[in-house]
Amino acid sequence: MEVTDAGVVAQVLAGDSNAFRVLVDRHSRSIFRVIYRMTGNQQDTEELVQETFLRAYKSLARFELRSSFTTWLYRIAVNRTLDFLNSKKTQVTMKETYEIADNPEPDQGNQVQVAAEGPGPDRMLLSAEVKRKIAAAMGLLTPAERVAFTMRHMEGRSIEEISQALNLKVNAAKNSVFRAVQKLRQQLEPYAGPGSPTSPARGGGGPGSPARTARLGGSAMR
Repeated sequence: MEVTDAGVVAQVLAGDSNAFRVLVDRHSRSIFRVIYRMTGNQQDTEELVQETFLRAYKSLARFELRSSFTTWLYRIAVNRTLDFLNSKKTQVTMKETYEIADNPEPDQGNQVQVAAEGPGPDRMLLSAEVKRKIAAAMGLLTPAERVAFTMRHMEGRSIEEISQALNLKVNAAKNSVFRAVQKLRQQLEPYAGPGSPTSPARGGGGPGSPARTARLGGSAMR
């Protein structure tokens, strides 16, 4: 039986520092994806992932075992990344970070599935244009909006978890997701069918809708 995050934390606090590796292995990919969508730079992201886990390790004694370790870790990652972006005061540039795939791999956050009944020549021709549109659309989002959209529509997190990670009230977190979807919808609606996060809701659409999900994101950790 797999030990829970809280159980692993308890092991670390009891003196088994090597147990922290379990938490790193368990959460590094999702933390990488979130940070990458804020920075758009792989090297910066890798460094920030390391800093996130280092800060988490040093602060582990302050973690409440009743809380969600994932949400707690997200908050550390988001805060550290926002500090990094503010210190650089640069505009994140989303370049050729996306590719079109009929069946996106779960670990490949840079693959995008565009709604279509089936592959064809027209779909192949659209790939380059869609890639440019997605890059431009993601560049319109603020770092907080990227995190909110990623957590909600890529990681399947609740609004409450997003509010805790971003240190926002629930309504403010909900508005961040809404603004992100609206911005992406304006840019990508011609390419996203009913049921995708960037399309108007038409009964039952949402995260994970089969064959109708516009998957937007950054590179997964290698």
